[in-house]
Amino acid sequence: MSKTYDKAHELKQALAEDAAFVQLQDLHKQIAADDIARKMFDNFRKLQMSLQQKQMQGMDISPEEAEQAQKQFELVSQHTLISKLMETEQQMSMIIADVNKIITEPLEEIYGHLAEEDE
Repeated sequence: MSKTYDKAHELKQALAEDAAFVQLQDLHKQIAADDIARKMFDNFRKLQMSLQQKQMQGMDISPEEAEQAQKQFELVSQHTLISKLMETEQQMSMIIADVNKIITEPLEEIYGHLAEEDE
């Protein structure tokens, strides 16, 4: 296996050991064990996925759907476990975005000048 793949596996392990990931796993387990939290979270995710799929298909989200999503978000945000889970998901998202930026820097060095030329 090449050095790049070895490093990718090391990165996978580092992410799995990261405090945010460990907390994310723990929160998922806690929510799965709490019937009310699990149902609230599942309903919120289903609505979220439905709206994302609609957007990806080029369809507009109606004001009613946007309002429903906002109400669902406000509802799940009031649940302590779900709120902590969403905060931790955001932390993991930021970590992954930062890592992605770092590992794509060599490509940016090659292709970045093309974007500058277009400006």
